[in-house]
Amino acid sequence: MSVGPGFLYNPLVPTPPEFNVTLVTPIGTHTIRVPADEHIWDVAARSGIKLPALCHQGYCLTCAGRLEEGEVDQSDSVQYFAQDREAGFVLLCTGRPCSDLRVRTHQQYEMRKFRKTMDLPAPYS
Repeated sequence: MSVGPGFLYNPLVPTPPEFNVTLVTPIGTHTIRVPADEHIWDVAARSGIKLPALCHQGYCLTCAGRLEEGEVDQSDSVQYFAQDREAGFVLLCTGRPCSDLRVRTHQQYEMRKFRKTMDLPAPYS
């Protein structure tokens, strides 16, 4: 049984957990369910929530958010630093939820400013 492009149903493989992800945007707050194996930005887009992004690789910082609650896996990001995590920044285009989340979106300028103070790469600054 097919469940999506490129995926086949396998009853021996457990379904990944899903988490509530609350996105606090400049025009309102939205809560979506995001599986642990999907990027937050992709599920938001499929749900009709418009979020900024350019590279979809975790490099340009356009999709940056500020984590208010929860934990995000950033291992798919091309360029994400321990300092970013410590400051509470996440990249929504490559971030996958590890728990229920609350994220303030549209934080690209703040993340770029932060990166510059730390002498870290800050594309498009």
